[in-house]
Amino acid sequence: MSAPRAPNSAAPPYDDPEKGTLEIQAVHPTVVTLGLSDKKGDTTISTEVVPAPPVKKETPAIPPAKKPSPKQLSSWTLLKLWYNTYRKFFTVVFTLNMIALGFTIAGYWQYPVRYPGALIVGNISFGVMMRNELFGRTLYLIVNTLFAKWSPMWFRLACTSTLQHLGGIHSGCTISGIAWLIWRVVTVFKEHRIMPNSILTMGVISNFILVICAISAFPWVRNTHHNVFERHHRFSGWSGLGATWIFVIFSDLYDTETGTYNFTGPHIVRQQDFWFVLALTFLVPVDIELPSPKVAVIRFQRGMQQGLLSRISRSAVWEYHAFGVISEGPHAKYHYLIAGVQGDFTRSLVNDPPTHLWTRQLKVAGVSNTSNLYRRGIRVCTGTGLGAALATCIQSPYWYLIWIGSDQEKTFGPTISGLIHRHLGPERYTLWDSKQRGGRPDVMKIVKEVHATWQAEVVFITSNYQGNQEVMAGCKEAGIPAFGTLWDF
Repeated sequence: MSAPRAPNSAAPPYDDPEKGTLEIQAVHPTVVTLGLSDKKGDTTISTEVVPAPPVKKETPAIPPAKKPSPKQLSSWTLLKLWYNTYRKFFTVVFTLNMIALGFTIAGYWQYPVRYPGALIVGNISFGVMMRNELFGRTLYLIVNTLFAKWSPMWFRLACTSTLQHLGGIHSGCTISGIAWLIWRVVTVFKEHRIMPNSILTMGVISNFILVICAISAFPWVRNTHHNVFERHHRFSGWSGLGATWIFVIFSDLYDTETGTYNFTGPHIVRQQDFWFVLALTFLVPVDIELPSPKVAVIRFQRGMQQGLLSRISRSAVWEYHAFGVISEGPHAKYHYLIAGVQGDFTRSLVNDPPTHLWTRQLKVAGVSNTSNLYRRGIRVCTGTGLGAALATCIQSPYWYLIWIGSDQEKTFGPTISGLIHRHLGPERYTLWDSKQRGGRPDVMKIVKEVHATWQAEVVFITSNYQGNQEVMAGCKEAGIPAFGTLWDF
């Protein structure tokens, strides 16, 4: 693990207008040239740059209406929403592993008997790789480079769905690895007369820790007790991995005939488990960056491409929380995270703003990163979901923003408002302030209208559970391709 390093230069403090302490006067727009970089070259776009306008009451373009009663969905639509690509991946991976385990127990497949650790560490390694930043970014880069715009629509949608639901493979492989580990420990206990107590003990410890790790990742725990998930799944995951590392390697090195350990180099490197574990050990580096002292909007040095998530923490290993990255482009001076108060961690950012945060230097690619695949699209978000959506609309003129929130200007401040008004013309966004307009709108009505006029190919949604389900179901019924926030990790 890398020790904290001093940054080259500290981010300058926000000035008074950014803090919201100065009145913002109306300024005539000026025409500037913005360079938007993509994989095939540089595109130059002339646009109006408008400073963040003062807060003012506007007549709603759409009069507030009564919130429509939830539409009764067909059983087929509900089934398609529930049995998504995530669950399909999990089903395939877990079923194949259980079939293989059954053949092994029945004595029809001897490979796991000869190499007992290969299926354990192999599954866990592959599962962890699905969540690795470098692996994910590589997949997104390949897909966005080779298949953007020109490939058939069904294929591009399949690519997005596959990349978004890699967690199904992660869950399937890791749970299968735990099942193989349980089988291995049982077989070791059957040979307890010739196996040392140290190996037996380490096998039990590995099982116990990894089972806790798996339970903490259940959807109910993760969504209702997120801090419990973060602290147990992350910490137990790495602890269990270390214990499994010790158990697998030492059980491989123990010679049951002589009752001694074989620590010779050639014997170790011939074990497949050694190479699986070695590759896993060097996957995720951790570094520190200096954020802005801003309360709810955290600012970091350097720009980012759109569609990324940044994981931040107050400690190096205890817990990491992911937030959508807002940036004007890879060559911008800063990028921003919106940290709304929803739990202990985000509340601590507001009540006790840190001067330093741990962060992963290599960011996670989110579903928005596949926006490059489509010619035109719509980004729907509510509240702090703007953090995962805004960069896509800023960096691409072919994406439309629908943002629904309460008292947006006051809640999110002039920094976020300025990013919207500087880079998006009024023809490219619908901002619904539920406090000014008297309530939440009929979101699907807006989506359908924008989808028709904007000629969008796809809709990306970032909202809470209820909002996500409503829009996803509405789009499914209307035949509009849509991808929403995952709640079944």
